[in-house]
Amino acid sequence: MSSIYYDHAATTPMHEDVIRAYVEAASAGPGNASSLHALGRAARSRITAARDTLARCLGCEASELVFTSGGTESDNAALFGAAWAQRDKGRTGIVTSAIEHHAVLHACRQLEKQGFKLTVLPVDGQGRVSIADAKAAIDDTTAVVSIMAGNNETGTLQPVAEIGEWARLHKAAMHVDAVQAFGYLPIDLSVMPIDLLSLSAHKINGPQGVGLLYVRKGTPYQPLLHGGSQERKRRAGTENVAGIAAFAKAAELAVADRDGRVRHVETIRDRFVSELTRLIGKDAFVVNAEAAARLPHIANVSFAGIRSENMLMNLDLSGVSASGGSACTSGSLQPSHVLQAMGLSPEIVASAVRFSFGLGNTSEEAEKTAQIIATIWARLRN
Repeated sequence: MSSIYYDHAATTPMHEDVIRAYVEAASAGPGNASSLHALGRAARSRITAARDTLARCLGCEASELVFTSGGTESDNAALFGAAWAQRDKGRTGIVTSAIEHHAVLHACRQLEKQGFKLTVLPVDGQGRVSIADAKAAIDDTTAVVSIMAGNNETGTLQPVAEIGEWARLHKAAMHVDAVQAFGYLPIDLSVMPIDLLSLSAHKINGPQGVGLLYVRKGTPYQPLLHGGSQERKRRAGTENVAGIAAFAKAAELAVADRDGRVRHVETIRDRFVSELTRLIGKDAFVVNAEAAARLPHIANVSFAGIRSENMLMNLDLSGVSASGGSACTSGSLQPSHVLQAMGLSPEIVASAVRFSFGLGNTSEEAEKTAQIIATIWARLRN
C-alpha cells in the first residue's frame, strides 16, 4: 500500500541535502564546542558558521541567536526569561491569545501561578486576534506579549507587526512563535517589532531536537537553564553540533526557495479542496478559517457527522497520514482548543482533521486522497 504523508505541520521529512550536512558534521569526530583542542575548535567553527547562516536568513545579528532543543524550549525560554527579567522592573502583565500552541499557553499559566497577571485574548471565527483587543490589554505594566505568527492547526496569520509596535510603545517584550510560519512567511528581524522569536528545525525539513531562540540585543532576559557558559550564558548545555549544522542548511534552503515552497503547497492544497468539492459536494465539509489570511500548507477540514478519530483511523488504514490538530495533542481525544476558541460548533470541532502539505507531495496525491475521503465519507455516513 502506498503512503501519503499529509502531516507536515507535525514534522517534516528531512531534505536530502540536510541529511548530508548532518552526516558530515556527525562524522567529523567527537567535538565538544567548549573544548580547546582541535576537535573542539572544529565543532565551534561549525556552530559559528551555522549561526551566521541563520542570522542572514532572519535579518539579525548572529550574537542574538540562541540554539535550543526545539520549539517548546524556545517558547518557554522566551516567556520565562523575559517575564522574570521584566518583573525585576515592576512589570507583571502577560498577554497572549487563546489559540497559541500549548508550549506558550501552559508556560503562561505557570507564570500566572508565579504571580503574573495573565490576559488571554479572544479570537474571531477565523481564529484572528483583534488589534483593538491587544491594544486594550497592553499597558505600561505588561512584561511580555506572546502572539504566534501563524496557527499550527488552522494556518491563520496574526497581526504580529501591529501588535508588536504597540508592545514596543509600552516597553513590553514582544515574543512571536514562528515555528509553523518560518519558510513560508518572509521574516526580517532588522525591521520587525519583535524582541523574541521561536523556531524549530524539524518544521522546515531539518532534524528533530534542535531549535532557535532570537533575543533582540537589549531585551531583558534571564536564562531558563543553568550550568555551563554555552550560548553566551543564555542556554547551558553541550550544543547539538550536527543538528545545528543541519538546521542551518534547512533554513538556507527554505529561505532561498520560499516562493517556490509556497506555490508548491498552495497548488496541492487547492487541488485537494477542489477535488473534495467535486466528489462529495461543498456542503459535505467545511474548511475552517478559509476566509482568513493563512499559511499555505495547512487545510483544517471538518466533515460534519463523522468524528475526527473515525476519519483519521480510516485514512491511516488507507495509507494517508493526517492529524486531529496540534502534533502534541493529536494522540488525545480532547477537542481542539483552537477551534473552540474560534466559537465553532461542537459538531464542527469534533469532526476536524488537519491536512498539511510539503516536500514530496504531489497534486496526484491530492486527487487520490480526495477519492479515499469520498469513499470513507460515503461509508461512514451510511
